[in-house]
Amino acid sequence: MVAVAVKQPTQRRANPIRRPLQLIEGSLSAQRVERQSPWLSSLHRIANGSLVGLGFAVLGLSGLTLHWQGQWGNDFQQLEAAQRLEHRLQESAAVLEQHHLAATRRPNLLQPTSSEKLLYVSPPPQAEADDGLNALLTQVNTSHIPAGY
Repeated sequence: MVAVAVKQPTQRRANPIRRPLQLIEGSLSAQRVERQSPWLSSLHRIANGSLVGLGFAVLGLSGLTLHWQGQWGNDFQQLEAAQRLEHRLQESAAVLEQHHLAATRRPNLLQPTSSEKLLYVSPPPQAEADDGLNALLTQVNTSHIPAGY
C-alpha cells in the first residue's frame, strides 16, 4: 500500500497585531543595506555628515550676519550723528561770520572762516553766580533740534 499524504489547504491567517510602518521597516534597515552594498552605506554616512556640517555652518553664518548687521546699524547711527554735528558746526561758523561781517565797517580785512582754522577753547570755570544760567541751559535740550535750525 502506498501512503498518500494529503495536503490540507493552507489558510491565510489574518495578522491582528500589525505594527505601523511594518511594510517599509525592512527597506530602511541600515544593517541590511550595509550587507548588500557597503559602498552605498558609506556614501550615505558621508552625505549625512556633510548635511549636519552644512547645517551648523548655516547656523554659524546666520549668527555672524545678525551680529554684523547690528554693528553696522550702530556705526551708521554714529556716522549720522557726526554728520549732524558737522553740519551744525558749519552753520554756526557761517552765522558767526555773517555777524562779524555785518558788525565791522571794513569786511575786506576779515578772512573767511574754515573748519581747519577753528580753535577749540575749553569753557571757563563756572562761578557760583551763574546758577540761574546753568539751570536755564540744563532745561534747554538741543538733541531733538534737527541740523540746520
